[in-house]
Amino acid sequence: MQTPIPTLFMRGGTSRGPFFKAADLPADEALRNRVLLAVMGSPDRRQIDGLGGANPLTSKVGIVDLGSQPGIDLTFLFAQVTPDKDTVDTTPNCGNMLAAVVPFALETGMVQPQGETSTFRVLTLNTGMACDVTVQTPGGRVRYDGDARIDGVPGTSAPITINFLDTAGSVCSGLLPTGQVRDTVSVDGIGQIDVTCIDNGMPLVMLRAADVGRSGYETVAEMNADTELKTRLEALRLVCGQLMGLGDVSTKTYPKMTLIAPPRAPGASLTTRSFIPHVCHDAIGVLAAVTVATACVLEGAVTAGIASVAGGQRKVVSVEHPTGEFSVELETDAANPQNVTRAALLRTARLIMRGEVMVPAAVWDGNK
Repeated sequence: MQTPIPTLFMRGGTSRGPFFKAADLPADEALRNRVLLAVMGSPDRRQIDGLGGANPLTSKVGIVDLGSQPGIDLTFLFAQVTPDKDTVDTTPNCGNMLAAVVPFALETGMVQPQGETSTFRVLTLNTGMACDVTVQTPGGRVRYDGDARIDGVPGTSAPITINFLDTAGSVCSGLLPTGQVRDTVSVDGIGQIDVTCIDNGMPLVMLRAADVGRSGYETVAEMNADTELKTRLEALRLVCGQLMGLGDVSTKTYPKMTLIAPPRAPGASLTTRSFIPHVCHDAIGVLAAVTVATACVLEGAVTAGIASVAGGQRKVVSVEHPTGEFSVELETDAANPQNVTRAALLRTARLIMRGEVMVPAAVWDGNK
């Protein structure tokens, strides 16, 4: 016996996974998490018995509901399912999966198109972050084809604009959770190393690749095969997690570790290698890119002398990653250039499949 659950399988940015209406899942959190593990096929390295893609980027779930607060159209709960563990983490955000929330709501009739374009305010329940998401809806239908290109996704698609309203301190106590724009951290077996601990949508520990003996231009395969580097990064992450007020992060998916190096392409701002947190990302997460870009405009951050950023109150920071670049538009306070007042970016999404995913009745019999 199996229990069917309505779902849309969607790509959001450079991630993908099943999306559900909140009402179609168990209300009890522990039971819901067991259902999501069964849906994705975890714990199993290959996730052979579920929808997971055997990679953190393809082992993600979106849960959408109508907003109940004034001014909020939709709520979004993101769940990161670890492929080879029985872990479902709903603490961090995912800006890539966020790009598919409004298309999902339109496809399922939760909201109605507003014209040629439709803008809805989405509250991410993971961190309480709100944003305005705009999609193209000509003729009252979500448009997926278009000319927008994002690195990490083949081809082109219709653009989806995400305007983040308040991202500082999404998980931590503030933008700079240690109270410093740069910290010198001592780690057993590593020595002292300069880091910037920052959270403008995603908690990150940023460090210069050269400070751990790397160029920052290594391939993803080289990074993932570098056991010595990953061991050192994890030791550093555990120490920084405590400094950031996050406690013991050994079982948490944050903070992410981000190595930085000077840009390679003309016009780019800097190069990154992002770990999520133990696997090198083929690209970089949306909110990680926003956080990296923010560090680039903070005086004294580890990006100083590495990042190349134009002046002015409104600026575009081009964050290079292993498969391309990610442009973030930042606006700063005229009176305080280090205060970021707006962060916006472009993503794409696509509906891949609609139907029902089956879970064993022994996991959930369908009763709410």
